[in-house]
Amino acid sequence: MMIGVTGYLCSGKDTLAEQLIKKGFEHISLSDILRDELRKRKKHITRENLIKLGSELREFLGADILAEKAIAKTEEEKNYVISSIGTVGEINVLKKKATIVFVDAPEKKRFERMNQRKREQDPETFADFKKLENKESKGGGKAYREFDKCKKESNIIIMNNKSLEEFHKKIYKMLEDLKKKIKRPTWDEYFMEIAKTVSKRSTCDRGKTGCVIVKNKQILTTGYVGSAAGQQHCDEIGHLMELTKHADGITRKHCVRTIHAEQNAIVQAAKHGIAIKGATIYSKMEPCPVCARMIINVGIERVVSDKRYHSAQETRKMLKKAKIKTKVLNKETTKYVNQ
Repeated sequence: MMIGVTGYLCSGKDTLAEQLIKKGFEHISLSDILRDELRKRKKHITRENLIKLGSELREFLGADILAEKAIAKTEEEKNYVISSIGTVGEINVLKKKATIVFVDAPEKKRFERMNQRKREQDPETFADFKKLENKESKGGGKAYREFDKCKKESNIIIMNNKSLEEFHKKIYKMLEDLKKKIKRPTWDEYFMEIAKTVSKRSTCDRGKTGCVIVKNKQILTTGYVGSAAGQQHCDEIGHLMELTKHADGITRKHCVRTIHAEQNAIVQAAKHGIAIKGATIYSKMEPCPVCARMIINVGIERVVSDKRYHSAQETRKMLKKAKIKTKVLNKETTKYVNQ
């Protein structure tokens, strides 16, 4: 589960994050990412410098840059709370994986909380607080924070207008409600996640691909990219590259040291006498033409891919002609090093 936290000044965002951390969530703060960058630049960590740097990064690298950096820090199968979200651009990226929670509270109550925390550079008067609030809520210039818009784009709004105990109760209820809503994966999603795990065993870093062959909802064999048994791997001695001119007229580089994931899975079935006729094969990307021919000849009836493959034009034609059902879960094309 991933939860993104945003909200007005001193509304209780940090308190919400702290409670989720106590429940086992890993914490990623967009402000901490900025603090790390300030340290690299050997600049003082002040509110002014954090705001200035955040605006600078959003303006020149995109409104979603901090959210992208946060997502890059996450790992599968872990729970995360991501805090210090301040723009719609950040929310749009995080919304793909996270539930966005906006924390709200009356303005005067939030000013009282700000006075209680006694941080340097915090406004001392309610009038100054309202000026800062207006700037950060409406967007104080290009690429600046915009909490009013963030509120409209959030999935959940929690009012923190009573006691701390009441706020904690709301947080725990929200967490329980979210757990109930976690979608059970479809069979295709389930087996594709297994194929992704298998791919981590790959020994060629250009295309870490894995696959599983399934029949009647049972896994028959698995395969990943790697050299032939007893041979040295790309990760040990480097790639064995060849240039290939494809049907679309484009010449591309391919590493020919390894056996493809689909081929390995089919070979494992032959080696152990496992019948795979009528099965479904799940792979991280569409099979190459060679793998497609093998898939056709062994009688596999369905091919499910997570992403497209840049040289799969011929594959698609062959599989269609062979009346093999195909499905691509994500329409983006896989990209890898030295393509």
